[in-house]
Amino acid sequence: MDARDYEALQAFFASSGPVDHLVVTVTGAPGTTAFADLTMDGVREGVEGKLVPHTAAARAALPVLRGSLTFVTAASAGAAMPGTAALAAVNAGIEAMVPVLAVELAPVRVNAVSPGVIDTPWWDFLDADTKAATFEAMAAGLPARRVGTPDDIAAAIAFLTDNTYTTGVVLRVDGGARLASAA
Repeated sequence: MDARDYEALQAFFASSGPVDHLVVTVTGAPGTTAFADLTMDGVREGVEGKLVPHTAAARAALPVLRGSLTFVTAASAGAAMPGTAALAAVNAGIEAMVPVLAVELAPVRVNAVSPGVIDTPWWDFLDADTKAATFEAMAAGLPARRVGTPDDIAAAIAFLTDNTYTTGVVLRVDGGARLASAA
């Protein structure tokens, strides 16, 4: 189903029965845009492609959700990377909901995983050579000395769904990117 279709989400969860854990991984269009070149349609696309579907999925699941809600955001929410202002705003918006919902929806636990650079099809807007060179350069600047994998993110999500004493947390899985400037 299309996570932007709130009625379809409501119908799905109404027929699902109890849900122990909901993980929302919806992402919008890839790419970056310099702020001076940013269009309001581009901003709306980010909001409608990620922030709204995350919110809609969580809200639609609320009547049947029992254990935890985990959002997947992105490191852009807390980084100062030129060209990512719209991405940062959307991801920061999702992250801002985490502590509020952790309190408001308790005892349902609410957390988020904030991935750094992860080798996924999201990066396929780059040609293969550019993608390889970009990943190599990024990895060299990270304390982990590599870009992440989907398995790295899956392990973080598993931790957040399994640990019943963790709520209101945005778990950064970024290879130490936030530490790189200190190295």
